[in-house]
Order: sequence, then C-alpha cells, then structure tokens
Amino acid sequence: MIELRPGPLHDAVAHLAFLLGTWRGRGRGEYPTIEAFEYDEEIVFDHVGDDYLVYTQRSWSPADGSPIHLERGFLRPGGDGRVELTVAHVLGVTEVGEGPVGPASFSVASSSIGRAATGSDVTSIERRYRVEGDALSYQLDMTTGSTPLSRHLTAELRRQP
Repeated sequence: MIELRPGPLHDAVAHLAFLLGTWRGRGRGEYPTIEAFEYDEEIVFDHVGDDYLVYTQRSWSPADGSPIHLERGFLRPGGDGRVELTVAHVLGVTEVGEGPVGPASFSVASSSIGRAATGSDVTSIERRYRVEGDALSYQLDMTTGSTPLSRHLTAELRRQP
C-alpha cells in the first residue's frame, strides 16, 4: 500500500478522522437476482493533507482469493453536517452520494449514477457506515433497472494495526 499522508489532516475533514485507516474483514452479499455469497474485503480511508479523504475498496473470494470487486473514490465535506462520496466502480458505474455525517457514522444516498455503455444496470445506491471502537460496519442497498431498492452488502471490518 502506498502511504498517502504527506502532512497533517486538513481541518475540513477532521470530523471524519474516525474513518482513517485500513479495515479488513468478511462480508455477505445478497440480492433478489443472485445467490447469497461471502467475501473478504479491505477498505482504506486515507488522506493527502487536502480537504477530502481518499477511499479504496477491494474484495475477494474467501475460497480461492480471486478478485470480486474494486472501487476507488473520495469522501468530501458537504457542508452543514453532510458528506459527499464519489466512487468509480470496476462495473462501469460511477456514483455520487450525499448524506449526513455523525460523530462515528455517515450515510449517503446516490444523487447521480453514471454508466458506461457496457456498465451494470445500477440506478441508485444507498450506503451506511458506522465505527464503534476498532470495528467498521456497513450496509449497502442498490436499485437496478429491473430490481427495486434491496439489500446487497453487509460487512463488519476490523481496523488493522
């Protein structure tokens, strides 16, 4: 992993410091159109000393280590106790989400979804993250062109030393 932190955390994202670090653990995926599955995952929230956090996510099969998913993005202050999350997915989808941030949590609902010509038929995403001590848990719900908003992912990850 490349160390991104060249200087102190920017004041504009100090309220998001509870997220900083590398988080690893196991999750469960489900959706009305697929068989339920488990996955191992790593999420990293880091910074470059500017007014945003860098977000990276990768998941893989616990059975054989083969890659499942990859996301990269940024978490930015949204003003008035809100955050903005911008994410590029390997699925040919881009996501912009906005929502409230609390003392050790945030949630975002997509305000915009972009899709490449061959991208997945995702039309909305809602995410909820909570940190309690050294545990980060999240839930992700998704809508596609043919499936209403449904739970897709849940996980609990542990902060790595």
